Parts: sequence; structure tokens; C-alpha cells
Amino acid sequence: MYSKLTKTAVAATIVVMTATGCADMSATQRGTAQGAGIGAGLGALIGATTSGGGGGRATRGAVIGGALGAVAGNVWSKRMEQQKQTMEQATRGTGVQVSQTSDNRLKLEIPSDVSFDTGRSDIKSNFQPVLDRFANTLQDNPATTVTIIGHTDSTGTPDINQPLSVDRAARTRDYLAGRGVNPGRITIEGRGEREPIASNTDASSRARNRRVEIYVAERGQG
Repeated sequence: MYSKLTKTAVAATIVVMTATGCADMSATQRGTAQGAGIGAGLGALIGATTSGGGGGRATRGAVIGGALGAVAGNVWSKRMEQQKQTMEQATRGTGVQVSQTSDNRLKLEIPSDVSFDTGRSDIKSNFQPVLDRFANTLQDNPATTVTIIGHTDSTGTPDINQPLSVDRAARTRDYLAGRGVNPGRITIEGRGEREPIASNTDASSRARNRRVEIYVAERGQG
């Protein structure tokens, strides 16, 4: 039993260290990964110490614990639900998609007909009211952090598209900061053309790929 527990504890430690050590993770992603790692370790320990628990039970415990831990990394509070409902109302009919992710983050997906033209990073006039309302919801829920990810279509080269995607995220952050949101709460990333959601074979598909994704997370209290 001691040997089994030792091995499980070591495995759990490795999982947690791996989850917290990835340099390219945002703060929110690290929090979710930490929750998954800790949950997996606890699940494995519980499985191993349960009467008659063999390796299979420990493995199942790790899987279940990891899934629960990932969700537990972020909380979906009443304020988050209110923020989601507010943004659904504010963006109705605009094409902006508002959803709750599997790891309890609020996601806004803003398409190009609302956000940016091809090759441009200046914010369109019809994007501004969406960001104005969004800034208000962030002020109402100051415990949250924000991740803004810019994307481009396949027009142009990666050397152009990568900095363009970062600039789009930065312009969005700067607009929110100008509406009173602390920029220290906001992390920006650019993914260039690397994560298309459509084929890039025609204008409408490229327009779908030319987008900004905004994630809001409220961390659980440890």
C-alpha cells in the first residue's frame, strides 16, 4: 500500500508541476491546469486508498478528479451569470456569440463584420457599443480577469498576420482601459491565422476567421 501511495503522490506532484510550469499559458489557463492537476492527484489518492482499489481504480479516480478540478479552477458565480445575460442582451442581433465555456469562463466571440476589416486593427464603430457595455459589466464584477485573443484570416503572410492579431487584441484592451477597466486585469494574445474556424476558401469564410475572442474568468478562492 505504501509503495502504491508513494507512486501516486509522485505522479500527482509531476502533474501539478507540469500544469503550473508552462510558460505559454495565460493566468486563467494555468489556474484551470492547476485545478486539473490537483484534482487528478487527489482522485488518484482516493482511488488507491479505497478498500481493494487497484491501479485501475486509481486511474479512474485521477480522470474524474482532473475533470472536477479543471472546472473548480474557475467559478461560475451569480455575477458571472448576470454578466453573461447582460452581454447576451447587449449583443442580440449583432452576430456576437456569448457563451459559458466548459471551464466556467464567459466567452465573447466577435466576428469581423463587428470588429475588424481585412488587414486592419482599428475598432469599427459598431464594435464600440459592445465594448462599452462589456466594460460596464467588468466594472460590476471586479474579481474577474480577461483574456483577449486576436485572430486573422489567411490573407497575407504569417509575418504580417501574427503582429496584426496581437495588435487587434491590444486595441481591444486599450479601448476597455479607456472605459475605466484596469489593464492589469487583461492579458492579450495573438494567434495569427493558425486557428481558423472556417475554410479560408471564400470571403465569407475568411470573415469568420478574422475575429476576436474575449474570455472572462472568476477564480475560485483557495
